[in-house]
Amino acid sequence: METLELVQIFAAGEDTGHQFKRNFTNAESLAAEMIAFTNGDGGDIFIGVEDNGIISGLNANDIGRLNQLISNTASQNVHPPINTKTQNIITDHGIVIVLHIPQGISRPYHDNNGTYWVKNGSDKRKITSREELQRLFQSTGLVHADETLVNNTSLSDIDMEYFSAFFEKRFDSPLSKQKIPLRQLIQNMNLGHDDRLNVTATLLFTKQPDSKLPVFIVKAGAFHSETLTTSDYSDSKDIKGKIVDVFYQTVDFILSNLHHQQNGQNVNSLGKSEIPRIVMEELVANALIHREYFISAPVRICVFMNRVEIISPGHLPNNLTIENIKAGNSNVRNPILASFANQIIPYRGFGGGIIRALGAYPNIDFVDDRDGNQFKAIIHRLF
Repeated sequence: METLELVQIFAAGEDTGHQFKRNFTNAESLAAEMIAFTNGDGGDIFIGVEDNGIISGLNANDIGRLNQLISNTASQNVHPPINTKTQNIITDHGIVIVLHIPQGISRPYHDNNGTYWVKNGSDKRKITSREELQRLFQSTGLVHADETLVNNTSLSDIDMEYFSAFFEKRFDSPLSKQKIPLRQLIQNMNLGHDDRLNVTATLLFTKQPDSKLPVFIVKAGAFHSETLTTSDYSDSKDIKGKIVDVFYQTVDFILSNLHHQQNGQNVNSLGKSEIPRIVMEELVANALIHREYFISAPVRICVFMNRVEIISPGHLPNNLTIENIKAGNSNVRNPILASFANQIIPYRGFGGGIIRALGAYPNIDFVDDRDGNQFKAIIHRLF
């Protein structure tokens, strides 16, 4: 890193990837900064720089002490240990140490007190909620929300008629002819353990999923405006039930609140929707299957006069970007749920849903709101 590059970074100020520190004197504070970076996308700490970007500089004694502190902290105060790189840059105002911390390959990391730190803009913060810690573990593939066991569930909650029909369709063999107990079968299918059902089983196969998971519903509204209001709406509905029911009811809610044109069809026909049905099917399926189930919030549907918004809890996982998903890339957040979905709703699971939606109707924007921890599909209405 050259001096000119340093000047440009300091002039721009601190951000998620760049932190300025005058000095470090103890391992605990340094470890917290390291952990926040390595639990995220990595970044650089510039030591010998004030918060405002002014270089205060370090002397020769500082350099020796800090390099030893950095080495000891990375190996003894960060768990698992990490490898860092340092570079000493001579400036007119003294030496600046550039401490580079890579994105961790063994995330999540914590300090000697068991505290997990993450970046929060240009600063850091400790994780205090169980849901956020679960999401951090999920981002590394160590745990998935769809396999989490649901309290107060049992095998008796399963809609056996529906489950039997699904089982025979999926495995081409009647459930009644299986020689192993239902409890073992449910466990073998990754749907539960020890008479308790997981999130996938509860959403797909129980009689009343919303009685066990009341927030995992769809809240839908249609408005006589272009903004969200509480009084000027034409239709609203809390959509509950098995995912198959929620899927079809949500698609129907949206389409019923759009314009339809005859387009040469018989006068008794329902007409063609201004937005093709396949668009809603692909985007609603995406919202139900790929939403973040560690977040206790519903999927929201808003039909405005000029657009339709489908809002899912959870931003895009890991390093996925909007450009990635528009190119067909995917990262399965809920692998068990996704593995069953193509037998239940029009979901293919090959990362092509966004491509198919855009191919049928290009007037769609996507917003990956990482601060609000939500993903939004905006389908623009043209008339």
